[in-house]
Amino acid sequence: MRTVDEHLADILGNVAVLPPLDLALLEAQGTVLAEAVSAPVPLPPFDNSAMDGYAVVAADVAAATEADPVTLPVIGDIVAGDTGVSALRPGLTARIMTGAPLPAGADAVIPVEWTDGGNATVRISRAAPSGHYIRRAGEDVPAGQVVVDAGSRLGAPQLGMIAAVGRSRVTVRPRPRVVVVSTGDELREPGEPLAPGQIWESNSYMLTAAVVEAGGVGYRQATVEDEPAKVLEMFHDQLVRADAIVTTGGVSMGTRDVVKEVLAGTGTVGFHKVRMRPGKPQGFGLLEGVPVFTLPGNPVSAYVSFQVFVRPALRAMQGLAPDPLPTVSAVLTDDVKSPPGLRHYMRGLLSFSHGSYTVTAAQSQGSHQLGSLASANALIELGEDAEALPAGSHVEVMRLP
Repeated sequence: MRTVDEHLADILGNVAVLPPLDLALLEAQGTVLAEAVSAPVPLPPFDNSAMDGYAVVAADVAAATEADPVTLPVIGDIVAGDTGVSALRPGLTARIMTGAPLPAGADAVIPVEWTDGGNATVRISRAAPSGHYIRRAGEDVPAGQVVVDAGSRLGAPQLGMIAAVGRSRVTVRPRPRVVVVSTGDELREPGEPLAPGQIWESNSYMLTAAVVEAGGVGYRQATVEDEPAKVLEMFHDQLVRADAIVTTGGVSMGTRDVVKEVLAGTGTVGFHKVRMRPGKPQGFGLLEGVPVFTLPGNPVSAYVSFQVFVRPALRAMQGLAPDPLPTVSAVLTDDVKSPPGLRHYMRGLLSFSHGSYTVTAAQSQGSHQLGSLASANALIELGEDAEALPAGSHVEVMRLP
Protein backbone atom coordinates (compact mmCIF):
# COMPACT_ATOMS: atom_id res chain seq x y z
CA MET A 1 0.00 0.00 0.00
CA ARG A 2 1.36 3.42 -0.97
CA THR A 3 1.54 6.52 1.15
CA VAL A 4 -0.10 9.72 -0.03
CA ASP A 5 3.31 11.27 -0.63
CA GLU A 6 4.51 8.31 -2.69
CA HIS A 7 1.44 8.37 -4.92
CA LEU A 8 1.69 12.14 -5.41
CA ALA A 9 5.41 11.86 -6.22
CA ASP A 10 4.63 9.24 -8.87
CA ILE A 11 2.06 11.57 -10.44
CA LEU A 12 4.29 14.64 -10.41
CA GLY A 13 7.16 12.64 -11.86
CA ASN A 14 5.06 11.77 -14.91
CA VAL A 15 3.14 14.94 -15.80
CA ALA A 16 4.83 17.39 -18.15
CA VAL A 17 4.60 21.15 -18.37
CA LEU A 18 2.35 22.15 -21.25
CA PRO A 19 4.14 23.82 -24.18
CA PRO A 20 3.76 27.61 -24.33
CA LEU A 21 1.34 29.43 -26.58
CA ASP A 22 1.34 32.95 -28.02
CA LEU A 23 -2.10 34.44 -27.27
CA ALA A 24 -3.91 37.75 -27.61
CA LEU A 25 -4.45 39.37 -24.23
CA LEU A 26 -8.10 38.53 -23.68
CA GLU A 27 -7.52 34.97 -24.85
CA ALA A 28 -4.81 34.68 -22.18
CA GLN A 29 -7.09 35.34 -19.20
CA GLY A 30 -6.61 32.64 -16.57
CA THR A 31 -3.41 31.28 -18.12
CA VAL A 32 0.06 31.38 -16.56
CA LEU A 33 2.60 33.79 -18.00
CA ALA A 34 5.61 31.99 -19.48
CA GLU A 35 7.75 35.13 -19.90
CA ALA A 36 8.53 38.17 -17.84
CA VAL A 37 6.89 41.32 -19.21
CA SER A 38 8.81 44.60 -18.85
CA ALA A 39 7.90 48.22 -19.46
CA PRO A 40 9.62 49.55 -22.62
CA VAL A 41 8.93 53.14 -21.53
CA PRO A 42 8.23 54.80 -18.18
CA LEU A 43 4.64 54.87 -16.95
CA PRO A 44 3.26 57.39 -17.22
CA PRO A 45 5.48 58.29 -20.18
CA PHE A 46 5.20 62.05 -19.52
CA ASP A 47 4.37 64.45 -16.70
CA ASN A 48 0.60 64.94 -16.63
CA SER A 49 -2.17 66.47 -14.60
CA ALA A 50 -3.85 64.53 -11.81
CA MET A 51 -6.83 66.94 -11.76
CA ASP A 52 -9.02 69.09 -13.95
CA GLY A 53 -7.71 72.60 -13.31
CA TYR A 54 -5.04 75.08 -14.38
CA ALA A 55 -1.36 74.52 -15.10
CA VAL A 56 0.70 77.26 -13.41
CA VAL A 57 4.13 78.30 -12.27
CA ALA A 58 3.87 77.75 -8.53
CA ALA A 59 5.73 80.97 -7.73
CA ASP A 60 2.99 82.96 -9.53
CA VAL A 61 0.31 81.83 -7.05
CA ALA A 62 2.40 81.66 -3.89
CA ALA A 63 0.56 84.65 -2.37
CA ALA A 64 -2.97 83.64 -3.40
CA THR A 65 -5.63 83.61 -0.65
CA GLU A 66 -9.39 83.64 -0.45
CA ALA A 67 -9.27 87.30 0.55
CA ASP A 68 -6.67 88.24 -2.05
CA PRO A 69 -6.78 85.88 -5.06
CA VAL A 70 -4.26 85.96 -7.90
CA THR A 71 -5.60 86.61 -11.40
CA LEU A 72 -3.80 85.12 -14.41
CA PRO A 73 -4.48 85.19 -18.16
CA VAL A 74 -5.64 81.84 -19.61
CA ILE A 75 -3.81 81.14 -22.87
CA GLY A 76 -5.67 77.99 -23.93
CA ASP A 77 -6.86 74.49 -23.10
CA ILE A 78 -4.79 71.29 -22.81
CA VAL A 79 -6.74 68.04 -23.06
CA ALA A 80 -5.76 64.41 -22.64
CA GLY A 81 -4.06 63.19 -25.79
CA ASP A 82 -3.04 66.71 -26.86
CA THR A 83 0.09 66.39 -29.03
CA GLY A 84 0.67 70.11 -29.54
CA VAL A 85 1.58 71.14 -25.99
CA SER A 86 4.70 73.31 -25.82
CA ALA A 87 5.55 75.63 -22.91
CA LEU A 88 4.07 78.01 -20.38
CA ARG A 89 5.77 81.27 -19.45
CA PRO A 90 5.62 82.72 -15.92
CA GLY A 91 2.62 84.93 -15.37
CA LEU A 92 0.35 82.81 -17.58
CA THR A 93 -1.85 79.74 -17.08
CA ALA A 94 -3.59 77.15 -19.22
CA ARG A 95 -6.67 75.12 -18.47
CA ILE A 96 -5.70 71.44 -18.23
CA MET A 97 -7.69 68.23 -18.02
CA THR A 98 -6.93 65.09 -15.99
CA GLY A 99 -4.29 63.03 -17.80
CA ALA A 100 -3.29 65.86 -20.14
CA PRO A 101 0.46 66.48 -20.64
CA LEU A 102 1.95 69.21 -18.48
CA PRO A 103 3.43 72.07 -20.53
CA ALA A 104 7.11 72.81 -20.07
CA GLY A 105 7.66 75.56 -17.51
CA ALA A 106 4.58 74.69 -15.44
CA ASP A 107 5.31 73.02 -12.11
CA ALA A 108 1.89 72.82 -10.42
CA VAL A 109 -1.77 72.22 -11.15
CA ILE A 110 -4.47 74.23 -9.39
CA PRO A 111 -7.77 72.27 -9.07
CA VAL A 112 -10.68 74.03 -10.70
CA GLU A 113 -12.40 74.05 -7.29
CA TRP A 114 -9.79 76.60 -6.06
CA THR A 115 -10.70 79.03 -8.83
CA ASP A 116 -13.63 80.87 -10.36
CA GLY A 117 -13.41 78.63 -13.44
CA GLY A 118 -12.61 81.52 -15.77
CA ASN A 119 -11.92 81.12 -19.50
CA ALA A 120 -10.03 84.30 -20.52
CA THR A 121 -8.69 85.00 -17.04
CA VAL A 122 -8.93 82.99 -13.85
CA ARG A 123 -8.94 84.02 -10.18
CA ILE A 124 -6.96 81.58 -8.03
CA SER A 125 -7.72 81.70 -4.32
CA ARG A 126 -5.20 79.22 -2.89
CA ALA A 127 -1.45 78.72 -3.23
CA ALA A 128 0.07 75.40 -4.27
CA PRO A 129 3.62 74.03 -3.91
CA SER A 130 5.72 72.90 -6.85
CA GLY A 131 4.65 69.42 -7.96
CA HIS A 132 1.07 69.86 -6.76
CA TYR A 133 -1.34 67.44 -8.52
CA ILE A 134 1.27 66.38 -11.06
CA ARG A 135 1.83 62.77 -12.01
CA ARG A 136 5.52 62.51 -12.82
CA ALA A 137 6.81 60.43 -15.72
CA GLY A 138 7.82 56.98 -14.43
CA GLU A 139 6.30 57.40 -10.98
CA ASP A 140 4.16 54.28 -11.55
CA VAL A 141 6.70 52.14 -13.40
CA PRO A 142 10.21 53.11 -14.54
CA ALA A 143 11.38 52.04 -17.98
CA GLY A 144 12.80 48.51 -17.99
CA GLN A 145 11.02 47.35 -14.84
CA VAL A 146 9.37 43.91 -14.89
CA VAL A 147 5.67 44.58 -14.46
CA VAL A 148 4.37 40.97 -14.47
CA ASP A 149 6.65 38.06 -13.58
CA ALA A 150 6.78 34.74 -15.38
CA GLY A 151 4.64 32.26 -13.48
CA SER A 152 1.91 34.79 -12.72
CA ARG A 153 -1.72 33.82 -13.21
CA LEU A 154 -3.19 36.37 -15.60
CA GLY A 155 -6.23 38.01 -14.08
CA ALA A 156 -7.80 41.38 -14.79
CA PRO A 157 -5.09 43.56 -13.10
CA GLN A 158 -2.25 41.67 -14.79
CA LEU A 159 -3.85 41.90 -18.23
CA GLY A 160 -4.45 45.61 -17.69
CA MET A 161 -0.81 46.09 -16.71
CA ILE A 162 0.45 44.23 -19.78
CA ALA A 163 -1.78 46.31 -22.05
CA ALA A 164 -0.53 49.48 -20.33
CA VAL A 165 3.03 48.72 -21.41
CA GLY A 166 1.93 48.30 -25.03
CA ARG A 167 1.79 44.52 -25.38
CA SER A 168 -1.09 43.02 -27.36
CA ARG A 169 0.06 39.38 -27.09
CA VAL A 170 1.88 37.26 -24.51
CA THR A 171 3.52 33.85 -24.27
CA VAL A 172 1.70 31.72 -21.72
CA ARG A 173 1.28 28.22 -20.36
CA PRO A 174 -2.27 27.29 -21.38
CA ARG A 175 -4.98 26.15 -19.02
CA PRO A 176 -4.99 22.34 -19.04
CA ARG A 177 -7.98 20.87 -20.88
CA VAL A 178 -9.38 18.23 -18.55
CA VAL A 179 -12.09 15.76 -19.51
CA VAL A 180 -14.13 14.53 -16.54
CA VAL A 181 -16.31 11.43 -16.80
CA SER A 182 -18.21 9.23 -14.35
CA THR A 183 -18.94 5.57 -14.96
CA GLY A 184 -21.74 3.41 -13.61
CA ASP A 185 -24.93 1.68 -14.68
CA GLU A 186 -26.77 3.20 -11.71
CA LEU A 187 -26.12 6.82 -12.74
CA ARG A 188 -28.71 9.07 -14.36
CA GLU A 189 -28.47 12.68 -15.48
CA PRO A 190 -29.95 15.30 -13.12
CA GLY A 191 -33.50 16.01 -14.24
CA GLU A 192 -34.15 12.48 -15.44
CA PRO A 193 -36.57 10.22 -13.55
CA LEU A 194 -35.05 7.54 -11.29
CA ALA A 195 -35.89 3.88 -11.27
CA PRO A 196 -35.27 1.78 -8.14
CA GLY A 197 -31.54 1.47 -7.47
CA GLN A 198 -30.58 4.51 -9.53
CA ILE A 199 -29.06 7.84 -8.42
CA TRP A 200 -28.45 11.19 -10.08
CA GLU A 201 -24.88 11.64 -11.23
CA SER A 202 -23.05 14.42 -9.37
CA ASN A 203 -19.33 13.65 -9.37
CA SER A 204 -18.60 14.91 -12.87
CA TYR A 205 -20.33 18.22 -12.18
CA MET A 206 -18.39 18.66 -8.94
CA LEU A 207 -15.03 17.73 -10.45
CA THR A 208 -15.48 19.77 -13.63
CA ALA A 209 -16.06 22.79 -11.39
CA ALA A 210 -12.98 21.81 -9.35
CA VAL A 211 -10.91 21.74 -12.56
CA VAL A 212 -11.93 25.33 -13.29
CA GLU A 213 -11.10 26.35 -9.70
CA ALA A 214 -7.65 24.81 -10.20
CA GLY A 215 -7.02 26.91 -13.31
CA GLY A 216 -7.96 24.34 -15.94
CA VAL A 217 -10.62 24.11 -18.64
CA GLY A 218 -13.14 21.46 -17.65
CA TYR A 219 -15.09 19.34 -20.13
CA ARG A 220 -17.80 17.20 -18.62
CA GLN A 221 -18.34 14.01 -20.61
CA ALA A 222 -21.67 12.19 -20.46
CA THR A 223 -21.87 9.26 -18.06
CA VAL A 224 -20.57 5.95 -19.43
CA GLU A 225 -22.20 2.62 -18.59
CA ASP A 226 -20.20 -0.25 -17.12
CA GLU A 227 -19.43 -1.79 -20.49
CA PRO A 228 -15.71 -2.28 -21.25
CA ALA A 229 -16.09 -1.55 -24.97
CA LYS A 230 -17.93 1.72 -24.30
CA VAL A 231 -15.42 2.81 -21.66
CA LEU A 232 -12.48 2.07 -23.96
CA GLU A 233 -14.17 3.92 -26.82
CA MET A 234 -14.72 6.92 -24.52
CA PHE A 235 -11.02 7.07 -23.64
CA HIS A 236 -9.89 7.00 -27.26
CA ASP A 237 -12.49 9.60 -28.26
CA GLN A 238 -11.42 12.01 -25.53
CA LEU A 239 -7.66 11.71 -26.01
CA VAL A 240 -7.80 14.01 -29.02
CA ARG A 241 -8.95 17.00 -26.95
CA ALA A 242 -7.60 16.27 -23.49
CA ASP A 243 -4.45 17.32 -21.70
CA ALA A 244 -5.67 15.10 -18.85
CA ILE A 245 -8.60 12.77 -18.15
CA VAL A 246 -10.25 12.30 -14.76
CA THR A 247 -12.65 9.42 -14.15
CA THR A 248 -14.66 8.49 -11.07
CA GLY A 249 -15.89 5.03 -10.23
CA GLY A 250 -14.87 1.56 -11.33
CA VAL A 251 -11.44 1.41 -9.66
CA SER A 252 -11.97 -0.64 -6.52
CA MET A 253 -12.32 -4.42 -6.02
CA GLY A 254 -15.85 -5.02 -7.33
CA THR A 255 -16.85 -7.35 -10.14
CA ARG A 256 -17.98 -4.40 -12.28
CA ASP A 257 -15.01 -2.08 -11.76
CA VAL A 258 -14.80 -1.54 -15.48
CA VAL A 259 -12.33 1.38 -15.57
CA LYS A 260 -9.76 -0.74 -13.80
CA GLU A 261 -10.55 -3.67 -16.09
CA VAL A 262 -10.10 -1.59 -19.24
CA LEU A 263 -7.00 0.36 -18.23
CA ALA A 264 -5.04 -2.29 -16.32
CA GLY A 265 -2.04 -3.04 -18.51
CA THR A 266 -2.92 -0.22 -20.94
CA GLY A 267 -0.29 2.45 -21.35
CA THR A 268 1.36 3.03 -18.00
CA VAL A 269 -1.86 3.20 -15.95
CA GLY A 270 -1.48 1.40 -12.62
CA PHE A 271 -3.85 0.93 -9.70
CA HIS A 272 -2.92 1.16 -6.05
CA LYS A 273 -4.30 1.34 -2.57
CA VAL A 274 -3.19 4.55 -0.88
CA ARG A 275 -2.95 5.00 2.89
CA MET A 276 -5.67 7.62 3.11
CA ARG A 277 -9.30 8.08 4.07
CA PRO A 278 -11.37 8.79 2.12
CA GLY A 279 -9.94 7.78 -1.25
CA LYS A 280 -7.96 4.56 -0.74
CA PRO A 281 -8.38 3.09 -4.27
CA GLN A 282 -6.45 5.20 -6.79
CA GLY A 283 -5.23 4.83 -10.32
CA PHE A 284 -2.86 6.92 -12.40
CA GLY A 285 -0.80 6.67 -15.54
CA LEU A 286 -0.29 7.86 -19.09
CA LEU A 287 -2.50 6.77 -21.96
CA GLU A 288 -0.89 7.76 -25.27
CA GLY A 289 1.03 10.35 -23.29
CA VAL A 290 -2.07 11.85 -21.65
CA PRO A 291 -2.27 11.72 -17.82
CA VAL A 292 -5.24 9.68 -16.63
CA PHE A 293 -6.46 9.97 -13.03
CA THR A 294 -8.94 7.29 -11.97
CA LEU A 295 -10.62 8.35 -8.75
CA PRO A 296 -13.04 6.47 -6.48
CA GLY A 297 -16.76 6.72 -7.12
CA ASN A 298 -17.91 7.87 -3.68
CA PRO A 299 -18.33 11.64 -4.02
CA VAL A 300 -16.29 12.72 -1.00
CA SER A 301 -13.53 10.28 -1.91
CA ALA A 302 -13.49 11.67 -5.45
CA TYR A 303 -13.35 15.28 -4.27
CA VAL A 304 -10.63 14.73 -1.67
CA SER A 305 -8.60 12.72 -4.19
CA PHE A 306 -8.89 15.56 -6.68
CA GLN A 307 -7.61 18.15 -4.22
CA VAL A 308 -4.76 15.95 -2.96
CA PHE A 309 -3.56 14.52 -6.29
CA VAL A 310 -5.11 16.14 -9.36
CA ARG A 311 -4.92 19.79 -8.33
CA PRO A 312 -1.13 19.73 -7.74
CA ALA A 313 -0.67 17.95 -11.06
CA LEU A 314 -2.69 20.58 -12.94
CA ARG A 315 -0.55 23.28 -11.34
CA ALA A 316 2.61 21.47 -12.41
CA MET A 317 1.28 21.24 -15.98
CA GLN A 318 0.98 25.04 -15.95
CA GLY A 319 4.56 25.49 -14.80
CA LEU A 320 3.53 26.34 -11.25
CA ALA A 321 4.71 24.85 -7.97
CA PRO A 322 2.53 21.78 -7.24
CA ASP A 323 1.29 23.29 -4.02
CA PRO A 324 -1.59 21.81 -2.02
CA LEU A 325 -4.61 23.83 -1.07
CA PRO A 326 -3.77 26.79 1.20
CA THR A 327 -3.17 25.42 4.69
CA VAL A 328 -3.48 27.04 8.10
CA SER A 329 -2.94 25.81 11.64
CA ALA A 330 -6.12 25.64 13.69
CA VAL A 331 -7.30 24.48 17.11
CA LEU A 332 -9.78 21.61 17.32
CA THR A 333 -13.00 22.49 19.10
CA ASP A 334 -13.88 18.83 19.78
CA ASP A 335 -12.17 15.48 20.22
CA VAL A 336 -11.55 13.57 16.98
CA LYS A 337 -10.55 10.01 16.14
CA SER A 338 -8.69 8.74 13.10
CA PRO A 339 -7.93 5.25 11.75
CA PRO A 340 -4.34 4.20 12.50
CA GLY A 341 -1.92 4.08 9.60
CA LEU A 342 -4.05 6.26 7.29
CA ARG A 343 -3.86 9.95 6.50
CA HIS A 344 -7.34 11.18 7.25
CA TYR A 345 -9.02 14.15 5.56
CA MET A 346 -12.01 15.17 7.66
CA ARG A 347 -14.57 17.70 6.55
CA GLY A 348 -14.74 20.67 8.88
CA LEU A 349 -15.85 24.22 9.47
CA LEU A 350 -12.96 26.66 9.87
CA SER A 351 -13.46 29.91 11.78
CA PHE A 352 -11.23 32.87 12.60
CA SER A 353 -11.63 34.87 15.78
CA HIS A 354 -9.39 36.87 18.11
CA GLY A 355 -6.33 36.32 15.95
CA SER A 356 -6.48 32.54 15.60
CA TYR A 357 -8.28 29.76 13.73
CA THR A 358 -10.51 27.09 15.18
CA VAL A 359 -12.00 24.14 13.33
CA THR A 360 -14.95 21.89 14.08
CA ALA A 361 -15.15 18.47 12.43
CA ALA A 362 -18.41 17.66 10.67
CA GLN A 363 -20.49 15.03 12.41
CA SER A 364 -20.99 13.06 9.18
CA GLN A 365 -17.70 11.78 7.72
CA GLY A 366 -18.88 8.96 5.43
CA SER A 367 -17.30 9.00 1.99
CA HIS A 368 -20.76 8.94 0.40
CA GLN A 369 -22.12 11.88 2.43
CA LEU A 370 -21.94 14.84 0.08
CA GLY A 371 -24.11 17.01 2.34
CA SER A 372 -21.37 17.49 4.92
CA LEU A 373 -18.90 18.33 2.16
CA ALA A 374 -21.20 20.95 0.68
CA SER A 375 -21.45 22.70 4.07
CA ALA A 376 -17.71 22.42 4.87
CA ASN A 377 -15.08 25.03 4.12
CA ALA A 378 -12.02 23.02 5.10
CA LEU A 379 -10.39 19.60 5.26
CA ILE A 380 -8.72 18.67 8.54
CA GLU A 381 -5.55 16.74 7.69
CA LEU A 382 -4.67 14.15 10.31
CA GLY A 383 -1.42 12.23 10.02
CA GLU A 384 -1.03 8.47 9.92
CA ASP A 385 -0.13 8.34 13.61
CA ALA A 386 -2.97 10.57 14.85
CA GLU A 387 -5.41 7.99 16.20
CA ALA A 388 -7.07 10.34 18.69
CA LEU A 389 -6.69 14.06 19.25
CA PRO A 390 -8.39 15.93 22.10
CA ALA A 391 -10.10 19.28 21.78
CA GLY A 392 -7.50 22.04 21.94
CA SER A 393 -5.01 20.19 19.74
CA HIS A 394 -3.40 22.06 16.86
CA VAL A 395 -4.03 20.56 13.43
CA GLU A 396 -3.25 21.44 9.82
CA VAL A 397 -6.35 22.49 7.89
CA MET A 398 -6.67 22.77 4.10
CA ARG A 399 -8.92 25.66 3.10
CA LEU A 400 -11.40 24.69 0.41
CA PRO A 401 -11.98 26.98 -2.56
